[in-house]
Amino acid sequence: MADRISDQEMVKVIGDFLEQGLVDNIIAMFKEDPRYYELVGEVLQDERFTVRLGLAVLFEELTRERPGEVERAVPVLLPLLSPETPTWIRGEAATLLGLIGSREALEALKPLADDEDPQVAEIARDFTAPPS
Repeated sequence: MADRISDQEMVKVIGDFLEQGLVDNIIAMFKEDPRYYELVGEVLQDERFTVRLGLAVLFEELTRERPGEVERAVPVLLPLLSPETPTWIRGEAATLLGLIGSREALEALKPLADDEDPQVAEIARDFTAPPS
């Protein structure tokens, strides 16, 4: 019987696939095993921009196809909104929470509307502003 891949190895696999533009493969993996939502916080901290961009594409698609499941990522994203978190990670976490769009996710974004970083504040305002 084959050994199960470790979470750390899976974070690398997800990141590598996203960097290669293989978002459809990752979508299929998340559909097969929703436990992967618990790894999103670690994948989001990847320094490769294409990986983080791929996560946004992944969440746009999964939010359409499986809106109830994407909320599984909220608990691992919320700690990344801390002021101690590097700005680029905080902004990416805010984007994913905005895409998820659940009440909990959007409530967590409201305080970021006054973030010290103007880009993070803009992301938060974009997702939490009432429709005009």
